[in-house]
Amino acid sequence: MSPAVKIGLSIAVATGLYGVSFGALGVASGLGVWQTVVLSALMFTGGSQFAFIGVVAGGGAGSAAFGAATLLGVRNAVYGMQMNRMLRPRGWRRLLAAQVTIDESAATAAGQLDPDEQRRGFWAAGLGVFALWNLFTLAGALLGDALGDPRRWGLDGAAVAAFLGLLWPRLRAREPVALAVVCALVTVLALPRVPPGVPILLAALVAALWGWFSRGPADEGLEPDVDPAGYEDAGVPSQERH
Repeated sequence: MSPAVKIGLSIAVATGLYGVSFGALGVASGLGVWQTVVLSALMFTGGSQFAFIGVVAGGGAGSAAFGAATLLGVRNAVYGMQMNRMLRPRGWRRLLAAQVTIDESAATAAGQLDPDEQRRGFWAAGLGVFALWNLFTLAGALLGDALGDPRRWGLDGAAVAAFLGLLWPRLRAREPVALAVVCALVTVLALPRVPPGVPILLAALVAALWGWFSRGPADEGLEPDVDPAGYEDAGVPSQERH
C-alpha cells in the first residue's frame, strides 16, 4: 500500500465517522431516513449538507436551503478544475471524479509530489470518504430516528456546532477572521427581520462582495483545509508540491 493510499484511507475513516452526525441531524430536521441518505449521496459535500438541513430545520423555504448549499459548494467547482488539470481523468472516471472531488480528496492529491501518488491519493480519499460517509449517514439517520425528539438530546443545536467545526480550520489569518465576524454580525441582525434561510444568503453576499473588492490572491481561501503529507510543517513551499 503506497503512502498516498494510507493517507487517503486514514482521512476517509476520520471523515466518514462524522457522517453519523449528519444522519442524525437530517432526521432531526424533519427529513425521512431515506431522504437523508439520498441527499447525502447526491450532494456529498459536508458544508453544503449541513447548511441545507440547517435552513430546513429552521423552517426556511426549499429555495433558501438550496441557495445556501449551492453557495457553500462553489469551492468544489474550483477543486474540480484543479483536479482535472492535475489528474486528467477520462471517460466515466471523469464523472466519478467530479462526484468525489471534495476538500479531503483534493488535499490528499495536492499533498503528493509524484503524479501516480496524486492519483492514488485522490481516489483513495474520495472513494473512501464517499463510502464511509454514506454508510455512517445511514447509521446516524437510523439512530436519530430512534431517539425521538431531538431537543431532548441537544441535536437541534448540533448543526451549529458542526458548522463551526467546518469553518474553524479556514480561520488562519486576520482577513478570514474579520470576514467571519462581519458575516456573523450581518446574520444576527438579519435573523429577526427576514425569513429563515435568507440571513445566510445575505452573509454570503457580503462575503462575495468582500472577495470581489479584496486585493488578495485570486485563489486565497480556496485551498483544501488539510495538508495530508505535512509539507507545510517540513517547510516545503506550496509551489514545489506539484
